Amino acid sequence: MRKLTYFIGTTIDGFIAAPDGTFDLLMTYVTDDFLPHLVGEYPETLPGPARAALGCAEAPNVRFDTVLMGRGTYGHGLAVGLTSPYAHLRQIVFSRSLADSPDPAVELMADDPLAAVRKLKQEDGLGIWLCGGGDLAGQLLPEIDELVVKQYPIVAGSGIPLFGAEFAPHAFRLTDSRVFERGNVILTYARATD
Repeated sequence: MRKLTYFIGTTIDGFIAAPDGTFDLLMTYVTDDFLPHLVGEYPETLPGPARAALGCAEAPNVRFDTVLMGRGTYGHGLAVGLTSPYAHLRQIVFSRSLADSPDPAVELMADDPLAAVRKLKQEDGLGIWLCGGGDLAGQLLPEIDELVVKQYPIVAGSGIPLFGAEFAPHAFRLTDSRVFERGNVILTYARATD
């Protein structure tokens, strides 16, 4: 069975974006030792233009072959004319507001995200990457098998939380951690089974 991984950047206080949805504050902490790690370990999580700029446009998918996005997350690329940000992956956007896909390579789904993910997990292939946002992550929390949290050394105070969900604790266990030169940390968690 395929695994759903929420691979996401966050502040120390658990915000994935500013209140207006922008995430520029996190990008200032992409350091010289951090970026090569991402390129080497998670090349498919870089959008097409970044892959081209970093010389890894032809890098094979290592962990994921499918990306899930909420409408807000997908909207960041649309705002700059990028209609297919992850052309090297199967791209699925959950939206009730978009009637037609801006790009034939992007699938729109207005269905229940949980049912859709359960079906995707039954298919053959690599893992499924939940790219964001926080509301979609909150809806999919019961199906998230792994969290890979890129924690940046900044406190935002407010913004879009890592999960937009009702109070309902879900246990995970730390399986890996890595600290980078400016205090960036990558924390990997697996869903606790006991």
